[in-house]
Amino acid sequence: MNELKPERHLTKREYLVVSSMLFALFFGAGNLIFPLHLGQLAGSHWLPAALGFLVTGVLLPLLSVLAISITHSEGVYDIGRPLGPVFALAFMILIHGTIGPLFGTPRTATVSYTVGLAPLVPAKFQTLGLLLFSAVFFGLAFLFSLEQNKIVSNVGKLLNPVFLILLALVFFLAFSSPMGHLATQHATKAYQTGAFTNGFLQGYNTMDALAGLAFGVTVVTAVRSLGKRRENAVAMVTARAGVLSMGLVAVIYLALILVGAMSLGKFNLSANGGVAFNQIVNYYLGAAGQAILAVLISVTCLTTAIGLVAAFAQDFHKHFPKVSYRTWLLLTTLASFLTANVGLNQIIAWSTPMLMFLYPLAMVLILLSVFSPLFKRDSLVYLFTVVFTVVPAVFDMVAAFPAVVSQSSFGRAMTGFQQAYLPLEKYGLDWLVPALVGAALGLGAHLLKAQRAAAANHAN
Repeated sequence: MNELKPERHLTKREYLVVSSMLFALFFGAGNLIFPLHLGQLAGSHWLPAALGFLVTGVLLPLLSVLAISITHSEGVYDIGRPLGPVFALAFMILIHGTIGPLFGTPRTATVSYTVGLAPLVPAKFQTLGLLLFSAVFFGLAFLFSLEQNKIVSNVGKLLNPVFLILLALVFFLAFSSPMGHLATQHATKAYQTGAFTNGFLQGYNTMDALAGLAFGVTVVTAVRSLGKRRENAVAMVTARAGVLSMGLVAVIYLALILVGAMSLGKFNLSANGGVAFNQIVNYYLGAAGQAILAVLISVTCLTTAIGLVAAFAQDFHKHFPKVSYRTWLLLTTLASFLTANVGLNQIIAWSTPMLMFLYPLAMVLILLSVFSPLFKRDSLVYLFTVVFTVVPAVFDMVAAFPAVVSQSSFGRAMTGFQQAYLPLEKYGLDWLVPALVGAALGLGAHLLKAQRAAAANHAN
């Protein structure tokens, strides 16, 4: 009985605060610009494109949060643990490196600057402007993340409402005075025949399925700081908060896709969602719109950066405890600052191959975790599924590299083999059939092992 004394029920307000924190951690600049650009690409075919995008942009991140809850995990490492400590540690490092200081975290600063402030800075001062902006940006991210138990307060209560108010203003203007009719907007060739699959692949760019695994430790720490101690109670709060936060994300994604499609009534297809957002806000608000856009992008990117640097520091301190949380936090913040100044184009170009490799692995590990109670988290099921998934994932990674790799003799040979022998390659889903085959073999091996164990027990 004494063990239950610290346990208490969370109020509705506290549930909303945790959900708000989760939303803020997930929703960064990429979550603004990618669905907006998707709407422009899809035009009148926006609905199937939106459905595909919502699978990888909303459903999969929600499943990643549920995977953390169901398996009582505290982060990426625990999700990969059934395959052994070496795999789990390697998977954790790859995930945190990709969404952290190598690609994801620097992108929060470069997108903020490129979309929000760069149009206001003279061309000759762009490099200096990015340097100064990213220094202030990551300085703030570091300060907000210093106290682990205050992350829920700093992010959920302070920064998130500012973002939602600004975004609501943009949506109000866009829907009260639409720039075009959805049914008449032109769809690009790829989206005329493959809107769903292209939307599905565009969802990779949000990195949210990977982030959901990484944010697990941050969410668990925050929930425990509110008074929850038992594993089942922490899991339930995490799951409920995930449903609430990702539901809001889905509504915003759908609105952004619609706004993007309608914008074709006034603008040509833009180079990226950042340019599109810039055009839309300036169309409705003129010069004042640019200032609002700068604040909107900076606030939403800062909230995501806070979550990413905190999750990195928490996970790495847990597995390499000789280095303190604050030291890991300083290291990842400094590394992100340095990478950010390489430039947005280079970050995106080199992050895509890693996403093509990691997303299939993350997807199968998330699904295996969600359904793990059905096969008692048997490592055999994990092993067969992951081995069969990793091979086509490597092919996808090579094909997605910049030309220096993908167009080399090695790259062309890999692509030729991929196109000839892997089904669904042209849809970017060549990992799906091998993963299903691996899962079927793994489940078969699990059932056979269970039958043998039952027979041995019966014989005894």
